[in-house]
Amino acid sequence: MRKERLAALKAAMKEADIDCYIIPTSDYHNSEYVSEYFMVRKYFSGFTGSAGTLVVLKDKAALFTDGRYFIQAAKQLQGSDITLMKMGEPKVPTLEEYVRQELKEGENIGFDGRVITAGDGLAFEKTAMEKGGKVIFHLDLAEKIWKDRPALLFTPVFVLKEEYSGESCDDKLKRLREKMKEEGAAVHLLTTLDDIAWLFNLRAKDVESCPVLLSYAVITMDEAILFAGERAFDETVRKYLAEHHITLKPYDDFYTYVADLVKTGPKEKLLVCENRINYRLKKELGDAVIVDRANPTTLMKAVKNSTEQENLRKAHLMDGVAVTKFMYWLKTNVGKVPMTEVSASDYLESLRGSNPTYIEPSFATICAYGANGAIIHYTATPESYSEIQAKGMLMVDSGGHYYEGSTDITRTFVLGEITEEMRQHFTLVARAMLRLKSTKFLYGCKGVNLDLAAREVFWEKGLDYKHGTGHGVGYLLNVHEGPNSFRYKVLPGSDNDWIFEEGMVTTDEPGIYIEGSHGVRIENELLCRKGENNEYGQFMEFEDLTYVPIDLDGLDVSAMENSEIQVLNRYHRTVYEKLAPFFDGEELEWLKNATREI
Repeated sequence: MRKERLAALKAAMKEADIDCYIIPTSDYHNSEYVSEYFMVRKYFSGFTGSAGTLVVLKDKAALFTDGRYFIQAAKQLQGSDITLMKMGEPKVPTLEEYVRQELKEGENIGFDGRVITAGDGLAFEKTAMEKGGKVIFHLDLAEKIWKDRPALLFTPVFVLKEEYSGESCDDKLKRLREKMKEEGAAVHLLTTLDDIAWLFNLRAKDVESCPVLLSYAVITMDEAILFAGERAFDETVRKYLAEHHITLKPYDDFYTYVADLVKTGPKEKLLVCENRINYRLKKELGDAVIVDRANPTTLMKAVKNSTEQENLRKAHLMDGVAVTKFMYWLKTNVGKVPMTEVSASDYLESLRGSNPTYIEPSFATICAYGANGAIIHYTATPESYSEIQAKGMLMVDSGGHYYEGSTDITRTFVLGEITEEMRQHFTLVARAMLRLKSTKFLYGCKGVNLDLAAREVFWEKGLDYKHGTGHGVGYLLNVHEGPNSFRYKVLPGSDNDWIFEEGMVTTDEPGIYIEGSHGVRIENELLCRKGENNEYGQFMEFEDLTYVPIDLDGLDVSAMENSEIQVLNRYHRTVYEKLAPFFDGEELEWLKNATREI
């Protein structure tokens, strides 16, 4: 099937005079997760991971992906003619280097300019020009080949009430316009879906597990225009838009509006985050006067207000009860009743679903038994899954969207006998997670300063993990949200490493992954708070939002430092205090033991 599809794509490339066609994992808004309509790379390659770029040439094809997906991609590309390019590994060229190496004199590069970032598009444009060719960016070649391609989704839009958002749309627009004035910009173009949903207090389900609506927005000093799927707005939501002076226009009219704005409008400054727009929009802007700054809403929504913070505590308590009840069920039933990765995941989902304010998973659950735990973003399906046995470990990375906010938690559960190596790795991950969450620091630190608190114990033993230690989390939005994160290096072209502010929520999730054997990851969400203020400055600290036991059956206490043991014991005392009112009988006795002092 893949070979037939690639052959059809190459034929379409030849017809369009394209010699190198690039297919990223993206939509028109540079989103991390995309709806089925945009899964073109998956259609042609068979690789189902959420990150990767397929490069198709006349005589070969290559898939570029990062360390989270090396194992998964290697398996899924078996039997294809597609070469796996492990990004960041020694002697592996970058995507841009590969295209430059493979493109011959006079050849052209093609892509759909709506799904390529402005920065990447300009880089490819430069490469093509250096080779005496050009970029052809107005063609989505999948349209001709993917006959049963799903339609673009425009799901019903709903308003997130102020009891959850904590701030009205009007107040958010006022704050945004103040930032526009500071930058001397009369117009702001906004294309990122989470920013738009947050700004207007609107949510939908246009992207799986991301409650956003496919949309663009234009903000002026006296007008707010929302370009979206009009049929998704009922009378109640339309009335809300009118009350807040928001004009609704068709989704597909955005580029025409921008072209007219640039062509006929006064040469006023446009506030645009060029790092977040696509190449097609960059070309439409032409010679407009651009103020290239990060979207002001990026920092605004990352700093949760007091209402959001209090709601998040409620959401995580509800989520903690569900995950802890799942832990009890798993630990007491494994080996006694039939259990698979799929059935276990479904049971956890049913526990979350029993809460009346639960909406949907915040991402596809990773329920990985044994060696599957080494596949960082593993997904079990009804067609491909493992039986769970009373031995080894099960790693479950999951989360939920509630009206009170979004959750993301990972726990690795010991189900019986484990090897000494597994125990040492489990202990190492727990130590790293505990060290970071208990870190105190002076205001002004970024994620690159703080990541070492977790990663140091790995580096001491010559080990590492191929992902960041943590990411920001949106409020009933994308589970991966910038600009805050924990990572030991700044990614090229990234704007997601800003100073940690009070109110930011970030995950703490170190891990270790041994191919063919096991994987361990333990994750809490942390709320950044102000600590003491003295002659040295403002100290900052983290408040746990996640309260679920860490499986004591996996620990080698002798390998832990006393300070780490104290942090764990304090954490477990609080876990018990918060969760005990929701447990009774045998479950409560089990909870006491699961949170016992060590």
